[in-house]
This record gives sequence, structure tokens and C-alpha cells, in this order.
Amino acid sequence: MSESLADEPCESPSEEDDPLTEDEYAPLLDRLDDEVWSVVDGQRLEGTYPFDDFRDALEFTYEVGELAEDVWHHPDVHLSWGEVGVELWTHEIDGLHRTDFVMAARMDRLHRGYAPSEE
Repeated sequence: MSESLADEPCESPSEEDDPLTEDEYAPLLDRLDDEVWSVVDGQRLEGTYPFDDFRDALEFTYEVGELAEDVWHHPDVHLSWGEVGVELWTHEIDGLHRTDFVMAARMDRLHRGYAPSEE
């Protein structure tokens, strides 16, 4: 996983942008936590983060919400006991944009502070 992807700016797509193709998004996906993220139907980035308890999952969800507001790129977030599911795609282009992968990398960085205990 590369820290540099998380440090890139979250840029909105222009009207000329097309969704990323598999050849374009595959190298970006390789830079994310491979135990969390996958591309579904070539159009959505989906991930599930594990947690030891509901409180940590809730706190993480709040932090993701703050991040989304800061960069104005809002994922679908699904909170349940022991996990948080996330779906990302860029609505303006009805598919994946580099910004989706930057957001995912930033969420990976946030999640490192919540790593579940080893049992």
C-alpha cells in the first residue's frame, strides 16, 4: 500500500472525464488494502473494514463522514456491529474516478488506528 495515493488531492471530475477502465483502475486498486477493497461490476469500489466492537465502528464512520465533508466526496457507508461497509463511485460520471481511490486510501489510513485485535 502506498501512502502517496492518500496524499493526492480529491479532485472532482470534469465534464470531459470518462469512468476509469479496468486497465486504468487496476494499478490504483493495487495501492489499496487488498483485504478491504474490490471493484464491483467495473463501476463501484466496495470495501468492508473489521472492528472489535460497535463503538470503534461508529467512531470510524464519523471520521469517514468528516473526511467526506472536507473533500466533498461522499461514500455510501453501512454501519453494523464489528464492521463498516463502504461503497464509492463518482456519480457525475456514473463510474470510477481517481478520486474514489484517493478517498479509499485515506480511509485505509484512518482505519489503521482501529486495527482489530488478534485472537
